[in-house]
Amino acid sequence: MNAMLERPRPEEFGANSWLVEEMYERFREDPASVGPTWQEFFSDFKPAGTPKADSTAEIVRPVVAPTAQPVATSPGVEPPAPRVVLATEIIPDPPAEPLRGVSAAIATNMEKSLTVPTATSFRNVPAKLLEVNRKVMNNYRARVGQGKVSFTHIIGYAIVRAIADNVPNMKNGYTVDADGKPMLQKHSHVNIGLAVDVDKGKGQRTLVVPVLRNADTLDFAGFLLAYDEIIRKVRSNKLTVEDFQGANVSLTNPGTIGTVQSVPRLMPGQGVIVGVGSIDYPAEFQGSDERSLVRLGVSKVVTVTSTYDHRIIQGAESGMFLKYVHELLIGEHNFYHDVFRSLGVPY
Repeated sequence: MNAMLERPRPEEFGANSWLVEEMYERFREDPASVGPTWQEFFSDFKPAGTPKADSTAEIVRPVVAPTAQPVATSPGVEPPAPRVVLATEIIPDPPAEPLRGVSAAIATNMEKSLTVPTATSFRNVPAKLLEVNRKVMNNYRARVGQGKVSFTHIIGYAIVRAIADNVPNMKNGYTVDADGKPMLQKHSHVNIGLAVDVDKGKGQRTLVVPVLRNADTLDFAGFLLAYDEIIRKVRSNKLTVEDFQGANVSLTNPGTIGTVQSVPRLMPGQGVIVGVGSIDYPAEFQGSDERSLVRLGVSKVVTVTSTYDHRIIQGAESGMFLKYVHELLIGEHNFYHDVFRSLGVPY
């Protein structure tokens, strides 16, 4: 196992630390239930403690019931008889219970994220060309027996290219030296964490953030294959320790469930987390006839947000980053030409 796994830093797991805790519980019960890399990793692993309970008490003020006023009636008219309501048992709320396992680790991560001073930039990007070109790609790939390209594939690749080609500081991180002095940690490549929602059954959902390493060295076809391989490992529960370490930027796409825009939490050690919203017409046009929208030239849009570490990244850099993503998604800088060429699409 390489040196990074011998002495892993807690922040390298970021939002995935809950999964490490869960795998550790499985290892304690049966070491053979986890893979060889996990067994070696857990040989000297010490789990983190659960977060402290919030000691802030809620201030409760007495509520004064309003005085009942008599109902005015016309002369000779009997007031309505009172409605009889059967008494029902009021069930009190159960006592608070401690967070354990996954829930405790997620709470700890969210507390850690509060130590990062962030700011967020927003940009609405017209999605017409994105939709049209994705349809062209998928029509061709269907004819040759290949899988579909998703919007997240294309937008994720545009994010990688914008960082690698235009605003490289977005992939750097903040750290401190042994004396606690602030330091800038520069990174040579874009290691992008991909937030994946996992259904655990019984109404429970959780989040894993595996890392696609050296994404800036890949063309679109290579990025597509690497992305799909990570998702396959998530679905088949085949992720290893290495898959969770080293993210310096992250991508989350709540737009797949209809969220218009979001301001996600940035984990320590990363430069930026990008949120992608749903692709739809602006709200004021969503009830309009589509033929009228075509005549008016109204396009669907997607909102892209950049939540960044303000200690090392300034607002102008975040704005330039989103501007370049915008330009790529509307076809500038030969973006779709390069994508089509890497996929072998003959158009």
